Amino acid sequence: MRFSFWGLIALCSVAAAQTTTLRPIDNFPLQDHGLVIRRHIEANQPFTVAGTRGLVVGQQDGQFEAWVLPIKILSHFTIEANVEGYDVPIDVNQAAREIEVYPDHTTITYSHIAFTLRQTIFAPDEAKQGTGAVVLFQIDSIRPVDFTFRFTPEMRPMWPERGSGVPSAEWVKQGASGFYILHTDYPDLAGAVAIPGAQPGIMAPYQEKPHVYPLELKLHYDPKRDGKRFFPLLLAEGTTQATATNAALAEKISTLDTTLPTLYAEHAARYAYMLSTLTSIETPDKHLNNDFQWAEMSIEQLRAATVDKTVNRNTEEIGLVAGYYSSGDSARPGFGWFFGRDTLYTLYAVNSFGDFTLSRNALEFLIERQRDDGKIMHEYSQTAMNTDWRSLPYMYAAADSTPLFLTQMLDYVRASGDISFLREHREAVEKAWRFETTHDADGDGIYDNTQGTGWVESWPPGMPKQEIYLACLDQQASAAMAKLSELLGDTATSSAASSRAAAIAKKIEAEYYMPATQSYAFSSNTGTLDRTATIFPAIAWWNSGEGLSHATPSFEHWASHDFSTDWGLRDIAESDPLYDPISYHQGSVWPLFTGWLSMAEYRTGRALAGYAYLMQTANQTTTQDLGAVTELLSGAYFEPFGRSTSHQLWSSSMVITPAMRGLFGIDIDAPAKTVHLDPHLPADWNDAEVHQLHIGDSIIDLSYHREGQQMVVHVKQVSGAAVKLAADKETVKVTNNGQTAIFQLPAIEVTLPQHLPLPGARTSQPKVLSQTTDAHSMKLDLEAQAGSTVTFKLRKNAEAPNLTAEGATIVPPTASGNLSQLQITLPAGNGYQRKTITLHW
Repeated sequence: MRFSFWGLIALCSVAAAQTTTLRPIDNFPLQDHGLVIRRHIEANQPFTVAGTRGLVVGQQDGQFEAWVLPIKILSHFTIEANVEGYDVPIDVNQAAREIEVYPDHTTITYSHIAFTLRQTIFAPDEAKQGTGAVVLFQIDSIRPVDFTFRFTPEMRPMWPERGSGVPSAEWVKQGASGFYILHTDYPDLAGAVAIPGAQPGIMAPYQEKPHVYPLELKLHYDPKRDGKRFFPLLLAEGTTQATATNAALAEKISTLDTTLPTLYAEHAARYAYMLSTLTSIETPDKHLNNDFQWAEMSIEQLRAATVDKTVNRNTEEIGLVAGYYSSGDSARPGFGWFFGRDTLYTLYAVNSFGDFTLSRNALEFLIERQRDDGKIMHEYSQTAMNTDWRSLPYMYAAADSTPLFLTQMLDYVRASGDISFLREHREAVEKAWRFETTHDADGDGIYDNTQGTGWVESWPPGMPKQEIYLACLDQQASAAMAKLSELLGDTATSSAASSRAAAIAKKIEAEYYMPATQSYAFSSNTGTLDRTATIFPAIAWWNSGEGLSHATPSFEHWASHDFSTDWGLRDIAESDPLYDPISYHQGSVWPLFTGWLSMAEYRTGRALAGYAYLMQTANQTTTQDLGAVTELLSGAYFEPFGRSTSHQLWSSSMVITPAMRGLFGIDIDAPAKTVHLDPHLPADWNDAEVHQLHIGDSIIDLSYHREGQQMVVHVKQVSGAAVKLAADKETVKVTNNGQTAIFQLPAIEVTLPQHLPLPGARTSQPKVLSQTTDAHSMKLDLEAQAGSTVTFKLRKNAEAPNLTAEGATIVPPTASGNLSQLQITLPAGNGYQRKTITLHW
């Protein structure tokens, strides 16, 4: 390796760095029960371990890169072993066999006939600033083994902060071992890497011709001496002249080494506390129960800490980053920046599971960076404070962050009851409202894309002037502002905002609805409609409300195989001329869109389709980056994009929001200590529970139980002031002083089991296009593969004399089951065929 000027200067401080000798540490207990995903290794599948200070991302064969945020310290970490008396070098990564993912750590197990190596990674928020994730190596061997840990030194700040080329490595000897200092060309940036007990590998002399060698940490393992030890990989960074010295870095890794047992115990206890206090669900589907909690943990893991003096804050802030994925040879780990609209969509889930501290932190992070004219930020790098970020085109590139800020502020207040937070940030709310209502380029009274992108960031026919997506958000933001202003005592603004919401709803119908095709246009461009068939009108139901007036044909189209794959919703119909299944915006599948439509389906009474979309997202929790949901997938095959951010913030949120607000039908009004309900449980569920539901400062449990033709929901008060139930339907009976709600169920219900296809599969599963039920009949419009037989589960909630099925066969329950089956055989032909089934009783 070469020596930089500052690296040579640093040699003078070597003695100061030798005060404490790093040592392997005695084994300490790791969490080994509770929420866990165990799988055989899939070598090319990703894993992520993230915290507010550190990040390790890599492949399940154990190769990884490590960040002490926002600096990439090293990459291409691999392991080789040489067993005594076994004269073949062993590529340990090829021996990766099992991966275990817990909320607080991930363990990869390597297995060879002579040894077992366990690599456990955790990223403690409690770590000292400038230290990141920790990797613990635990070895069991029948003979002594020499391990060589190789990696590429990086010291690359997250883009766009300046880089410094390849760092120069200095070995600082400490007793019988030591550690590497990674020097850069700058005196205020250096790192340290150590495995206690290890020796250096290749250290090219200064006189050698320029060449980059991987750094090596060589560790001799003696089973008699080391059998009950952890060998930790310790990482540290210095980003000022004071903290980038050898002595300062030595102190950081020494402190990390000696405090690891305590650090891990605190880290594990924090995750255990979250799992015990945040909302959880208990349903007959144990996988969904776990997927729900994993979604919570996935979101919590995407908090990142920063100290940003450019916004006059010298204290540490916590914001949400969009997601992580290996950076490869770049300087950005996936979408590892703070994102405005990603955060705002995700906070609906956070409010639903009760981490109001996270919601406040995330909202304040955005408010601190609100533009003077009121616009809310979109993208902010973790190194933005070290660059002229506002001169770059990212911070305010999106128009939708501003209306989403208004709708999310109302959602937070309704969930938390924290009206004082609204009052404290009244100016930010009013500035955002003024910005939104004063930026209407074409004069139709609707906020438009001249203030940044609405949804699409590229569009083959040319960028849209005003998307229906943004118009719908403007309408919902206006309705939200009416309620926010009412809470603030501003009746004039409340009235004006309410009138504006109603006016925009009428204009959307007038400007975007196309009677000839019974659908809604994608965008309006100076009087010309872009008629591309898209999923984006579905956002009209995101914040409840009445949605769109002529949407029934659109719902049937969205539910068809033209839009609906077996793993989620395409954003453009397969039949549309613009469709491209491997593009970013013209036909790919985003769990985000799938969540939008799941909410819309539930809110319009289309529970079969709503449940299908919820499960398509939830089931992805265990298919790639274990415990997280990926960013986007092909529209043609069940396969994530190669650059899909595998641990994606809002993708995981789309497990929680449709489950809580659609499936369980929960609408919280914390200021009124009331929960409005409209549940849609699958027909094969007898019971379900929601635990630790946070209603402001109160916590309740909800139990759902079928009793004949009724669904009975009961409150159990856990803590805080009493909470009452309410329902907006006249047929619902609320009794027991608001503690019980009784919903009338139809005499007959059906449900269709959901599962993901094999990787690489095309869409082939049945689709429910529409469902209607009245007092004595049920009608289902279905499509499925020609000649196939589709089996629904059929439940009788009441006596249904003379039950008959047109277009289907009713199969009575078996001795071991209590549900009948409804079997439908599709017509012969090719591809998908349609069929209508009607039940009468």
